[in-house]
Amino acid sequence: MIGWTRAAVAVWGVSGAMAIAQGDPGRAFDKATAAVRPSGTKVRIDLIGDSTQTDNAGYGRGFCANLTVAVDCVNMAKGGASTKTFREQGLWERSLETKPDYVVIQFGHNDMETKEHLDRQVTMAEYEANLRRYVEEARAAGIKPVLVTPLSRRYFEADGKVHSDLLAHAATMKKVAGEMKVPLIDLQTESIAYLDGIGEVKGAELGITKKDADGKTVPDKTHLNWAGSYVFGRMVAVDLGKAVPELKGYVRPEAAALPPAGARAMEIFKGGPAKIVLVGDSTVAVGGGWGPGFCAVLTPQVMCVDVALNGRSSKSFIDEGAWAKALEQKGDYYLIQFGHNDQKPDAARHTDADTTYVETMRRYIRDVKAIGAVPVVVTSLSRRTYKDGKVVEDLKEYSAAARRVAAEEYVTMIDLNAMSTKLLNGMTQEEADGFDAEVHPDAKAEAAAVGSAAPKLDRTHLNEKGKAVFGRIVADQLVKTQVELGPDVVGAK
Repeated sequence: MIGWTRAAVAVWGVSGAMAIAQGDPGRAFDKATAAVRPSGTKVRIDLIGDSTQTDNAGYGRGFCANLTVAVDCVNMAKGGASTKTFREQGLWERSLETKPDYVVIQFGHNDMETKEHLDRQVTMAEYEANLRRYVEEARAAGIKPVLVTPLSRRYFEADGKVHSDLLAHAATMKKVAGEMKVPLIDLQTESIAYLDGIGEVKGAELGITKKDADGKTVPDKTHLNWAGSYVFGRMVAVDLGKAVPELKGYVRPEAAALPPAGARAMEIFKGGPAKIVLVGDSTVAVGGGWGPGFCAVLTPQVMCVDVALNGRSSKSFIDEGAWAKALEQKGDYYLIQFGHNDQKPDAARHTDADTTYVETMRRYIRDVKAIGAVPVVVTSLSRRTYKDGKVVEDLKEYSAAARRVAAEEYVTMIDLNAMSTKLLNGMTQEEADGFDAEVHPDAKAEAAAVGSAAPKLDRTHLNEKGKAVFGRIVADQLVKTQVELGPDVVGAK
């Protein structure tokens, strides 16, 4: 398990299985090393909040980028979190274990009560009490809290001005800050003023997209793209230096520019072409995998190249030269799924889930980053064999290893194994067989190898219906973290 990974600053989130919410690629957490700081840093600042603080859908990466390298900037924010659920999910406890000098706390978006009465929502009295408790516990741990009123949603009305739905939460946070003498950053007021100044069109250029009930791409008025992250992240960093004068020297004097990855993401978000390369075994490949279904829901702006090959493992795909050819594609994104054939006993393909498989998956990630592309780890599609009414989960070890690698390397992970297993466990064997391929070449080869007839039902590979269903799942999950691709996935009702 890793301790910290640094670029300009260290950014740390929550681990794999908890990172399904929008904006969370997921980072491994090791209690034993949580408090270890990178050499040369002088102060540690943790971000505590919801998706509007995260790296992929909030201002987190922009905030950290606007602090000097002397700051160890740790992003503990989680998509979907409220003052209630951040504690319930153990994230506050983890944050305290990182032993920061300062915690920058922003909640409100998910605390707000709606007609759905979601479990994360709280009354205003509970919201206030929760904020007070965070402040008290931070201070008790020797940590200095800083409160941030919630970033405004971009709700423009006919008068051309933002009409925020978070004013009451901002007022409550101001009250807590005043009465408890906590430094305050009034991001709600400042973000409204900024948005009113640039107008609705320019404001939308700072956000991401989502799909409406008819599958149409529409603006997401809450979350941020790379450009938005750097605008509002800069705002929060500068305001932190004002609210906490001893931190002013740790704020970069000039606004940070988008790094190459951010600039490329913005080109894609604005309609520029992109290339996605699919790498894996037969459950990804054209003949019987989810790859064709995935490619089918992408717009013409995206070139989707499926180079997955039947019968390959993470090891043999490299050994046979297929990986080198895949890298020659010079994709922007590489979706990588192996596991089914890594289980096989033959020396050419077998890997051990906890050792050689992990090492090989790390190589894939490293090689993709080396060419300036984005690696995405996909856990293995579940097989569709049932026992006692439930799917036999025979890929658990490799899927767990893939999740662990993605978390430790802090890259996007699509947990297709968990999602496909959950979907299939809501079906009967007969219903799940509706996804089965006609006997696939791999199934025939495996049967011949043990001297038996090919099975009547292929419960590993997919027919056209299966390709469409599981390809759609992968595409919809991809845009939750690689948010710049949102406009490039065709919606569905």
